[in-house]
Formats: sequence, structure tokens, C-alpha cells
Amino acid sequence: MKTIRILFAVAALIVFDWDLQAQEEEQVPKYITRTTMHWNMNKDDFKMSDWKAIEKEYLDKVVMKNEHIIGASFFMHQFTADNTTLEYVQTFASWEAIEKAAQRNSELAKEAWPDDEARSEFFAKRNDFYSNEHSDEIYAVMEGAKPLAEMPDKDLTLYLRISHFAFPKDGNYEEWKELRDERLQKVVYNNEYVMGYYPSTHYYGGDRTEFIEGFYVEDVAALDKMLDRMPELAKEAWSEEERKARWEKGAKYYTGVHEDYIYTYVSGLSK
Repeated sequence: MKTIRILFAVAALIVFDWDLQAQEEEQVPKYITRTTMHWNMNKDDFKMSDWKAIEKEYLDKVVMKNEHIIGASFFMHQFTADNTTLEYVQTFASWEAIEKAAQRNSELAKEAWPDDEARSEFFAKRNDFYSNEHSDEIYAVMEGAKPLAEMPDKDLTLYLRISHFAFPKDGNYEEWKELRDERLQKVVYNNEYVMGYYPSTHYYGGDRTEFIEGFYVEDVAALDKMLDRMPELAKEAWSEEERKARWEKGAKYYTGVHEDYIYTYVSGLSK
């Protein structure tokens, strides 16, 4: 596996003028919530099978029945800066749905465990797998995804690339989008190792410059092949002169610093 360097950028408090109004008119996922949790490292009787069982029970009895949650998945650390992290990602059709989903979860939990003591015991057992520390981010879904063909029946590898926008004064959204869309069509979509591709951008959280790209591949070996295939496809799509011109035009939109993370998508725990 090639060494993937993790670089950290300084957050810039600038709002990029993304036009999300068109997206809001469609009944599709528009917002992503990402909760970064941490394993309880003091739990002596930890078993992965027990954790999966209790989260599967909560998934079946609450999440699957919550009409305000479009999707939900767990992602475990594979190659990241902190081996204790666990990411819980949900998708929603509207900003209002995020709040409604939380309220509906409480209602469904009371329906699933009507006895107060039994419900308290279940959540105490569930919460014991995690530390008290967690953080939340909200992202806006961007167009241009290559959805997974079907719900995976096995664990996959998710490569997450977080770039940072530079907000150039001589730039505009139309030029950026044209460059990105052509790259998607000729490089990302044609890469046979990319099973799924999901782009999003910062909406609420610590860093307003974030541009997130999630690539699903079969495993870490396939990730290596995917990364090798990207420059090959670029050479097939554009001449050396054209590639240089595209780089000069597009580089101004980014700081040049990005972060790479690799997670394991946990099959069987998704909506």
C-alpha cells in the first residue's frame, strides 16, 4: 500500500457562494450528518459481534422505521489519524428532517421498548461501547454522484479525500463546475475500480472550505489500483498540453492541501 500523507489545512472563515437552490427542489438526499464517535477503550468485555448485534437491533427497531432518515451507515477506522474513531453518517431530504428525525427516534424507541427500565438498560448497554466524546458536522450533498449499484452485502473500503477551496477572486462557479464535471465523466466514472462516488461540501461545522469526495472500492488493494488508474485515464482523455492548461485553470480553486482518510464500510448496519 502506498503511503498516504495526511496534511492539515488552516480553516478559512469564508462562505463560498454555492447555488444549492436547485437541489432543494428535488426529493433526494440534500444533507449529510457525520457524527465522529470514539470507542470506549476501557470496556474490558468488548466484542465486535456484540456491538454489531445491538446496533442491528437499534437499526431494525428505530432507524429503519424513521421516515425522516433516508440513509444511515457506520464507518470504522482503517487508515486515519485516530484508531479509536467510528463515523456514523446519515442522509436527509431537508434541514427540517434532521430535527424531525431526532424526535421520531425517541418516539420509536418508546414503541420498541415500552418498559422504561428495559429501554434504559438497552441504551446503557449500547452507550457502553462508546466514550462520551463525539463531534458533529453537516454537509450539503452535491450533484455528480456515482451511486453504488446496490446495497453492499459485504464490507467495503471508503477512501475519503477532503480538499479545501481557495475562493479566488477571478474564479466563478460555472468554470469550476465545468472542469469538475469533465473530470468526473472522463476519469472518475470511467475508473473500473470506483464502485461508488459521492461528493459533498461543508454546510455547518468547523471548516467552511471543505470539499469532500468519497470513493467506494472493494478493498485496499483495489484502492491502490484506483489511484494508479486515475492519471492513466487523464492521459487518455487529454493531451499533455491540455492537461497542463486544465491544471493551471483549476488549481486556483484549491489551496493545494488535502487530507486522505480510509474507512471500512460496515455491511449489515445500513439503511
